[in-house]
Amino acid sequence: MFLRTDIPADLNAFATQQDNVYYWSDGSEMARTGEVDRQDTPLDQVPEKVRWAALAAENETFYSDSGVSPSGMVRAVSRMATGGDTQGGSTITQQYVKNAYLNQEQTFSRKLTEMFMAIKLDNRMSKDEILEQYLNTSWYGRGTYGIQRAARAYYGKDVSQLNVSEGAFLASLLKGAALYDPAAGAENHKRAVERWNWVLNRMVATGRLSQQERARYTHFPEPLAPPKVIGLAGQTGYLVETARAYVLAHSRVSERDFALGGYQIRTTFEKKRMAALTRAAEQARNGLAPDRRPSDRDVRIGAASVATDGRVVALYGGPDYLEQGFNDANSSAVPAGTAFTPFVYAAALRDGVRRERGKPRAPVTPATLYDGDNKISLLTPEGPYWDRSGKIVRAVNDGDESWGKISLKDAVARSVNTPMLQLGMDVGLDRVGTVATRAGLLESSLGEQRPSFSLGTSTPSTIRMADAYATFAAKGRHTEPYSVAGLRRNGDDVPVERPEPEQALPPRVAGAVDEALREAVRVGTAQQARAAGPGTAGKTGTAQDNKSAWYVGYRDSLSTAVSLARIDPRTQELLPLDGIGGTPDGTVGSSLPIELWTRYMTAAWKTGSRET
Repeated sequence: MFLRTDIPADLNAFATQQDNVYYWSDGSEMARTGEVDRQDTPLDQVPEKVRWAALAAENETFYSDSGVSPSGMVRAVSRMATGGDTQGGSTITQQYVKNAYLNQEQTFSRKLTEMFMAIKLDNRMSKDEILEQYLNTSWYGRGTYGIQRAARAYYGKDVSQLNVSEGAFLASLLKGAALYDPAAGAENHKRAVERWNWVLNRMVATGRLSQQERARYTHFPEPLAPPKVIGLAGQTGYLVETARAYVLAHSRVSERDFALGGYQIRTTFEKKRMAALTRAAEQARNGLAPDRRPSDRDVRIGAASVATDGRVVALYGGPDYLEQGFNDANSSAVPAGTAFTPFVYAAALRDGVRRERGKPRAPVTPATLYDGDNKISLLTPEGPYWDRSGKIVRAVNDGDESWGKISLKDAVARSVNTPMLQLGMDVGLDRVGTVATRAGLLESSLGEQRPSFSLGTSTPSTIRMADAYATFAAKGRHTEPYSVAGLRRNGDDVPVERPEPEQALPPRVAGAVDEALREAVRVGTAQQARAAGPGTAGKTGTAQDNKSAWYVGYRDSLSTAVSLARIDPRTQELLPLDGIGGTPDGTVGSSLPIELWTRYMTAAWKTGSRET
């Protein structure tokens, strides 16, 4: 096989890369992205210590090895023999072969081909030539190949102007740009700092950086924020990022492969419904006056519309992707408030309650009566629930109103807090969390399991809330939300996962919750939503500290969630909604979410496709 392995005449065709094209659900074009940014640069323009940073990170014996690592080969073969992957153990020469001539697939035959080609290449090219080509063909993330474009993308400067600290960070990206770009989140930032420190310390250990110079670099060289793509203005950027994230999470396509372009992404987004949701959100924003009302500043509106089969048909991520890259439709920062109580109700209907330790669980029905009075003491099977300061916890209703004995169905429909708090204690908060995640919420978004958990301390995204309420609309069948219906590359189908529906809740439980949500529209807190048409069901939501407001509801097979919050841009802390939109002081929550929802859902059924 060694004798039969030839080195191809041409490099992978970086110069002929194509855009990725995103399509609406009807097949019309939505956006084009993915242009690869690459520029060759001679090795002598790369500062010597920046070169050694890459070598310290990836292959410190580069100038003395034969182009392959015998110990790495043994590890790779051993992993293949035991069913593991073949990653790891590659020299820079092997990595260059993989970058320039092969693909990123990890298979036995490709790994052997890579090794044989590396040995032959090491005999044909000088070490400096190999290193130069490696630095020019390596993937650094942010759409960039090669260290010259990486220097521009991360530090806004020519590669020749990089210092060793910046070079150490760029060397960190060679291990996996998707994991080490700090702009991708706190975990990435932490990994990047750790890897940057490790690279500098390796340079000291290998004699390429003095202790004195290493001591100068104590602060991580924060890179620039990634630029926004001009063609992604308005809501388009949020849609593209949502679909892109789905492809990377639910297919074998890597970020590196995706950046090479040539993909056609058929999304689930419906053009007319997107236009309707955008108009409704913009109308809501037009009712705010941040220039003269401080309470209208720093407002964040998120919205998502999901079909009962899991398709995300529309979302509103913010005022403009180029102004605010953060997608409020997919944010896990806004407490669900009392829009969470249907999950408490569903858990009780499914599992029953236990009020006395050691006694069997007792069933409850929609007609089961609970105490709806204000300031009732919360009870556990052992007696009153005491907080950490030694006080008995008392449940409070909005406006301090007392309702007397009230059925669970009415308590949900009319947003009466005290029965829901006690019901959560009786059924068990762990069981409530289980039902919420089975319906569609992410476990990572669930709040701390204290009594207030039942009133929505969890922070699901609007996509997840719409999807979870869709489970009630679908008689307990749940399908994970998805935004990509099909994926092709240059005309060939590329496998991408499509979620399968499952029976998450018993039909009788989902049916009872559905009845309570319809009751909320008929006579409860959601009567304004009746304007969206017959069959409407939904629930308002406010946080106990008045720092969020929601409306989540559905009509037939289309479920939509709208969230409202104010977030301090400096501290990222939630601010109270008091006075927002000019509402009188003391008003709890806001009518903005239900008004936005009603406008959108009314239009969605007039202009949207009937496939939903």
